[in-house]
Amino acid sequence: MPMIRATLHAALSASLLLALLPPAHAQRSGNIGGCDIRRGTLCTNLNLNGANLEGVNLANSQFTRSDLSGANLRGATLNEANFSQAEMAGATLDGASMLRTNLRGARLTGASFKEADLRNAILQNADLHDADLSAAKLGGADLTNARAERSRFDGAELTRSNLRAAKLAGASFAGANLQGANFTRAQLSNADLTGANLDQAIFLNAQTDGCKGCP
Repeated sequence: MPMIRATLHAALSASLLLALLPPAHAQRSGNIGGCDIRRGTLCTNLNLNGANLEGVNLANSQFTRSDLSGANLRGATLNEANFSQAEMAGATLDGASMLRTNLRGARLTGASFKEADLRNAILQNADLHDADLSAAKLGGADLTNARAERSRFDGAELTRSNLRAAKLAGASFAGANLQGANFTRAQLSNADLTGANLDQAIFLNAQTDGCKGCP
């Protein structure tokens, strides 16, 4: 059933959000009741599976352990929001502003972050395998121990990002800016770094067998 597009303003309440969702979703989302969906809100363990939240401003909000799998957050403002341990598989966050957003331990498999701004975001232990981060800004982001097998970072900006012990087998960083990035103990087997800027990048004890463009 097609999702009804909802533009959420700062004072949009959970009851209005529920009314804008398809009936099937509303029936599955009883735990939304009583939680005010707006900028700076505290709403953990929510079920927003498949919700259309395109362009919303949820900066500084708390969505820890919430389910946003398949949700549309294209162009959303999520600066300093907390999505730690959230379920966001297949979510669309293209062009979203996610400065210093906390995605620690979040499940982001197959999610799309094309041209999203994730500078200084926290992605420690996040599961990003098969995600698309093409042309995303990830300068200063912390991806320590993240899983990102087969993910795409083509043309992305990852200057001074931390990818220590990250699992990046088969990932593509073609044309990416990896200046000063830290790949210590990262798994880069069969990854593609063709045309990437590796100036001052660190690959101490990284696994690079079959890697294209690795030093």
